[in-house]
Amino acid sequence: MRVTIAEVARRARVSKATVSRVLNNKGDVDAATAIRVREVIAATGYTPSARAVGLAKGRTQTVGMLVPGLTWPWMGDVLQGVADVLEARGYGLLLNTVNRGAESLAQFARHVSANAFDGLLLVEPPDTLSYISSLHESGFPMVMIDDRGHHPEFPSVATSNYEGAASAAAHLLSSGRKRLAVVTGPGQFGCTRDRTDGFLATVDSAGARFEPALQAEGDFTREGGKEAFLSILDSGAAVDGVFAQNDLMAVGVLDALRAAGRRVPDDVAVIGFDDIPIASHTQPALTTVRQPSREMGEAAARMLLSRLEGETLPDKPRIIPTSLVVRESA
Repeated sequence: MRVTIAEVARRARVSKATVSRVLNNKGDVDAATAIRVREVIAATGYTPSARAVGLAKGRTQTVGMLVPGLTWPWMGDVLQGVADVLEARGYGLLLNTVNRGAESLAQFARHVSANAFDGLLLVEPPDTLSYISSLHESGFPMVMIDDRGHHPEFPSVATSNYEGAASAAAHLLSSGRKRLAVVTGPGQFGCTRDRTDGFLATVDSAGARFEPALQAEGDFTREGGKEAFLSILDSGAAVDGVFAQNDLMAVGVLDALRAAGRRVPDDVAVIGFDDIPIASHTQPALTTVRQPSREMGEAAARMLLSRLEGETLPDKPRIIPTSLVVRESA
């Protein structure tokens, strides 16, 4: 049977509060009493729970995490990176999504009010910025993941979306492709703007001409990528290279090209973004820009734990670079 703090207090003839003060090395317990308490602890094999120690220190040893949902293809890697760091440091993780909209956010707010965690990691869900900003302004420790520098007031970890897209354009151009198309994500996302800007700036700096008809907006899904690229093909525009701004849309582009009887990469080269597991299993295997999702989760968790230990976080985002992974599609 597990020995409790009450049993230690009874045997040492002190209060539970005194046992707690001895465990936490408080200096207001006389030496003889502290020795007696420690002798009882050693004799009984009493081990304080992590939660009890945390509460005694005013901490829960738990980190909260708020994300839009768990269906984003790279979210699993981010979560694994976070979990690896927290588990190694003895912290738990309380995960919240906003799949149920305002109801989910209200439940998350109740966790905050109940001091259920010591600090927060977040991938910004839609329609939460006002509440999250108020938490940050109140001094609540938090780190944003994939912020891309669009909310500079938050400590954050991001990746090089602009440079990653630029590397995709440079690779297509260096392989002799001249009529490049781009399937973007939804325009309201900062990563969409950064990836579009990086791609188009590289095309422009190379002296190549980009036609607006060769750009179409998708929704980061396979079907959305297919429909967006079919709209480009249906316009009659000639295309010999495509950059899709995530891998799922790139798979949709491959579907569209297959349906149109175009060969990849002979007729059209295709590059995606993310390097999710499916990228290496498509036919042909997908060339893509690797987003360091797991490393971003690890870096954000370390940053937040540093903040909880009293360190001042950097003013600028921590940027973890992308890398181009060349496979058969380009």
